Amino acid sequence: MPLRRQRQTQTSLRLLLLFLLGSGFLSTTLLSYHASRDSIRDSIVNTELPLTSDTVYSEIQKDLVRPILISSMMARDTFLRDWVLAGEHDPAQVTRYLREVQEHYGAVTSFFVSDKTRTYYQARGVLKQVRPDEPRDLWYYRVRGLREPYEINVDVDMANADRLTIFINYKVLDYDGKFIGAAGVGLAVDAVVKLIDEYQQRYERSVYFVDTMGHITLTGTQGGPMGAKVGDSLADIDSLSELLEKLPTPQSGRFEYQEHGREHFLNVRYIPELEWYLFVDKQDQALTDIRHGLYLNLLLCLMVTAIVLTLVSLAIRRYQHRIDALATTDSLTELPNRRGFDLLAEQALQEAQRDSIPLCALLLDLDHFKLINDEHGHLAGDAVLRRFAEQLRGALRQSDILCRWGGEEFIVLLKNSDRQAAHELAEKLRQHCAAQRYPVSDKTLQVTVSLGLSQWQPGESLHALLGRADRALYRAKQAGRDRVCSDN
Repeated sequence: MPLRRQRQTQTSLRLLLLFLLGSGFLSTTLLSYHASRDSIRDSIVNTELPLTSDTVYSEIQKDLVRPILISSMMARDTFLRDWVLAGEHDPAQVTRYLREVQEHYGAVTSFFVSDKTRTYYQARGVLKQVRPDEPRDLWYYRVRGLREPYEINVDVDMANADRLTIFINYKVLDYDGKFIGAAGVGLAVDAVVKLIDEYQQRYERSVYFVDTMGHITLTGTQGGPMGAKVGDSLADIDSLSELLEKLPTPQSGRFEYQEHGREHFLNVRYIPELEWYLFVDKQDQALTDIRHGLYLNLLLCLMVTAIVLTLVSLAIRRYQHRIDALATTDSLTELPNRRGFDLLAEQALQEAQRDSIPLCALLLDLDHFKLINDEHGHLAGDAVLRRFAEQLRGALRQSDILCRWGGEEFIVLLKNSDRQAAHELAEKLRQHCAAQRYPVSDKTLQVTVSLGLSQWQPGESLHALLGRADRALYRAKQAGRDRVCSDN
């Protein structure tokens, strides 16, 4: 009877949960449907368009990161700097270098301009001499005065038939921080056009770029708003002319306009790297979208109600596993802690007892570790502990059990290893540790380790085994540290 009553209670709870979830979803969906116009407009203007604009902006920045990294590598390349400082005697060397950069990374152009000779080197050879009175060379003199290490600008590429190119101009400094030239690569604007097509298809928005004078500078292959082409002014587009009259120049913000009776929502964002404005345009199809959303929400209501209990159960189980992992793992070294070690060690003892195989324990203690914390700070000490733990993990077998015992102490259980093999390994670990150097701030530290060794005896407890290893470690410390001592 109690079991039957319990089942009835669980069934009642499920039915109640089903009713609450179903009622909540249904009422929310119907209210949203009846308030569709205002709700959709607010969602588009305040959420969808800004999020899409932010996403497109982030992806554009991401696509520019790779050429920025390439330009940064060039600016710090020792060959390039050494070649300049040596007097630029063989232009073929830097030409070959630029050609290899261009071909290897798939850039449309790569270049270096020497501040000493004003020579513009390109992958095909010497292009020209830059001059302050040449308008096409003003970018170089602008880069010379930059406080930032690089700039991004859009310009025509003389080396590629004046093809419109996005350049990353990176300052090249010598080893004393003195400006010696500018280097970088270029990204074809055609590649960005393909990206715009991908954005428009992915987000179902119209995406295009406008300069500070209101002229369209970049669109997808199908053109800009109402089929406008690159070079067209927003003032010449009927639907957008009123917008431009209100805004003599584009500015970041959210706007609305009408086109053949259809309402459009527009998000405008300024991109300082390009000195362009990003326009993200969405046509209002609120009634159709909200009706589809109604049907979809009803379906989701049924699906969510059917699987919610399963999801809750899976979530609880997942976080329970995570809590168990946190409880048995040392957060600094990511090694098992004492609790985790106890679980693994008990299993190892059972295997040694069952299969009559040797088992040895190593207790390790970093020598004079307190001095590191006192002289260099606890962060430096933590860095040494992490590095030491990595070295231990790499030097042991996968079957061996390693944990952080506490502070600067570590413990290792060596499965199927007798005293002699364990002593050889302990000595190897001691020598390896002594040979390591740990960079801390502007210094390099050497740390030694003392080790205590004991071999498990049949019927012995884990506490007794570790107690003998601890006494052996104590003798190693008393004997002068940086050594291995056994329990007998």
